[in-house]
Amino acid sequence: MEPWAEKLTSDPATCRHLIEEFGSPVNVLHSGSMPRNINELVDAGIQMGVDTRIFFARKANKGLTFVDAVKDTGHGVDVASERELSQVLNRGVPGERIILSAAIKPDRLLALAIENGVIISVDSRDELDRISALVGDRVARVAPRVAPDPAVLPPTRFGERAADWGNRLTEVIPGVDIVGLHVHLHGYAAKDRALALQECCQLVDSLRECGHSPQFIDLGGGVPMSYIESEEDWIRYQSAKSATSAGYAESFTWKDDPLSNTYPFYQTPVRGNWLKDVLSKGVAQMLIDRGLRLHLEPGRSLLDGCGVTLAEVAFVKTRSDGLPLVGLAMNRTQCRTTSDDFLIDPLHITDGDVGEEIEAYLVGAYCIEDELILRRRIRFPRGVKPGDIIGIPNTAGYFMHILESASHQIPLAKNVVWPEGQLDDIDAD
Repeated sequence: MEPWAEKLTSDPATCRHLIEEFGSPVNVLHSGSMPRNINELVDAGIQMGVDTRIFFARKANKGLTFVDAVKDTGHGVDVASERELSQVLNRGVPGERIILSAAIKPDRLLALAIENGVIISVDSRDELDRISALVGDRVARVAPRVAPDPAVLPPTRFGERAADWGNRLTEVIPGVDIVGLHVHLHGYAAKDRALALQECCQLVDSLRECGHSPQFIDLGGGVPMSYIESEEDWIRYQSAKSATSAGYAESFTWKDDPLSNTYPFYQTPVRGNWLKDVLSKGVAQMLIDRGLRLHLEPGRSLLDGCGVTLAEVAFVKTRSDGLPLVGLAMNRTQCRTTSDDFLIDPLHITDGDVGEEIEAYLVGAYCIEDELILRRRIRFPRGVKPGDIIGIPNTAGYFMHILESASHQIPLAKNVVWPEGQLDDIDAD
């Protein structure tokens, strides 16, 4: 918990005011940690002798306050759609500090990127041909996306094999400037990034022999962070989960959900020390020898400490079989990614009477039996009542927006910049 988040969630009156003014749930955004998180990565690169540039993965959170914060540090933004790109350009981020990594790129999106000098992560040779046909009298700045050798790293839908790019780029393409290479890797393993960098360095050598001038390798995202400080807590959770799956203890998850697909909420190393691992064992020297910059596209790890979700308790009741339920005025898409659950315990924010202890599941607004905010049973040592507020900490990285839905025509959550207490421009437009 960052100091600002501790202060806010310790103040029931302020949290109540936010709910009353902006509705439930409300996403509270605070960009204060971003420069520190960026500098940790940049400083680690410097220590290894590698010029490291950061491009904030905009898809991790739509708040424009975060775009402004990154722009002010002198770093850039990774965008994945035409709307994201237009918004970032409108915030004054120059094209050379933007990379377009969208998986699907309509011609209109490509034309906008070319017009503004945005770096385009080119996913295929066919996409490169489309870009070449669109440039006219301008120059497209592109970074072919390399799919690493599937015999070494897991197969990926993103990019094409290095050999295929080498065969396609045997000569300079008019109007197309190969400014770097790009990769998109699954997971967070430093070893995988090191292997990808080595393969890309070999391709850089081949491209330069053919007259191209790539200046960087972009490793994409997957920079790890840790949500909790205590490894002991994480081990205890894993032990409890193992005991229930083995039948030695009562399940603490909804319908015995094994929660097998979740983010590693405790891990080490993270950010700077992780990057040093990536660049160790001669990898940094490979980049230095070639005069290559390293680009990274973190989302979650840059947003560490940058957001809290607040939701009002709408009811406390039991299911027809007596299972306790606490209903929140929010839906499950407003704190969810493609993983099974958010594993940080929520905060109970109340200034009312203390009741009896209860263990219950947090359920949401959609008319679905499995409409769970969290799929773990939550203990309320002091009881809980309608009108109380539940704070879900550190949700800025993906959990607020990546899957949010306005089903049932329930409005999307408002996003409020703190401490100003004003709507982020993404909602003010």
